[in-house]
Amino acid sequence: MTSQTYRPPTADQIRRAPKVLLHDHLDGGLRPGTIVELARETGYEGLPESEPDKLGLWFRESADSGSLERYLETFAHTCAVMQTRDALFRVAAECAEDLALDGVVYAEVRYAPEQHLEAGLSLEEVVEAVNEGFKEGERRARQAGRRIRVGALLTAMRHAARALEIAELANRYRDSGVVGFDIAGAEAGFPPTRHLDAFEFLKRENNHFTIHAGEAFGLPSIWQALQWCGADRLGHGVRIIDDIEVAADGSVTLGRLASYVRDKRIPLELCPSSNLQTGAAASIAEHPIGLLRKLHFRATVNTDNRLMSGTSMSREFELLTEAFGYTLDDMQWFSVNAMKSAFIPFDERLAMINDVIKPGYAELKSEWLFTQTATTSESLD
Repeated sequence: MTSQTYRPPTADQIRRAPKVLLHDHLDGGLRPGTIVELARETGYEGLPESEPDKLGLWFRESADSGSLERYLETFAHTCAVMQTRDALFRVAAECAEDLALDGVVYAEVRYAPEQHLEAGLSLEEVVEAVNEGFKEGERRARQAGRRIRVGALLTAMRHAARALEIAELANRYRDSGVVGFDIAGAEAGFPPTRHLDAFEFLKRENNHFTIHAGEAFGLPSIWQALQWCGADRLGHGVRIIDDIEVAADGSVTLGRLASYVRDKRIPLELCPSSNLQTGAAASIAEHPIGLLRKLHFRATVNTDNRLMSGTSMSREFELLTEAFGYTLDDMQWFSVNAMKSAFIPFDERLAMINDVIKPGYAELKSEWLFTQTATTSESLD
């Protein structure tokens, strides 16, 4: 008799497993139907499709097109319908609901307040609308018998010049739903060192921040994010694989940067499906997460943009299970890694691990016992 521990989980078990999400963009996870309705309400006429199903397909195909211009265009449409308080509130509430329905128990969702000012909202009004939306989504989830906690990460665009302003905003709302800071946007030509004043401010305030690095630009981006800026986590960080050499006999040699990242337990916010779209790997089976897991890096699994990638946390784990034979033990390992790396206080992280995540996986892993018992009883009958 084989323990469930050594069996691949079913799709239903993956969905029910308590999952932790650290890298998810609010403007990359809207429901297609919501986009259509908000466009109608706000008078936005730029959508490429007016039917929700067709629009969702358009977003996924555009993200898969290999064209950076077409990929970026997708966010122009989602941001266009997220310019009012009601729209931001709705999108945030639905985000929390959707994640809870997918079995996510803790999530940090990021967005750039500076991208939602076209209808006259202030930065503060944007943050307050999203925070209230997340709380409403948590409440709706509880009413439906699910539990989730959502924290916001405020993102500054690395090609703009408002990073310090957004960092100060994140610090101002750090006890009101905002758990940290991020910078995002094109890495090439816009190094994180352009925003040292923002990172120095956050460090002086003992605040947390992650940096999009090592997704497209490679090792220099990771090195700057860590050694110049002092990032707590690496947004993506998948290109750390470029500093790892695998010999023909299977032996592995880590370069100094890769060794530093592993030794310091720096979390990698890996997004497998998204990484395929941006060319970091040719397939899930070839994704660096497989090797990084074996080498015990602080790897985590994330969605990045659920709408553009047509994905969810359950979908990501299904793909990884198919590619690498991961079990519930592996899922628990990734989930605990993510929870250890979250930007909430230590005692709250520990409570989530010990009271929610570990018991949830223990229950799932014990199901094989009852299945075996039922099967044995039927055969005896």
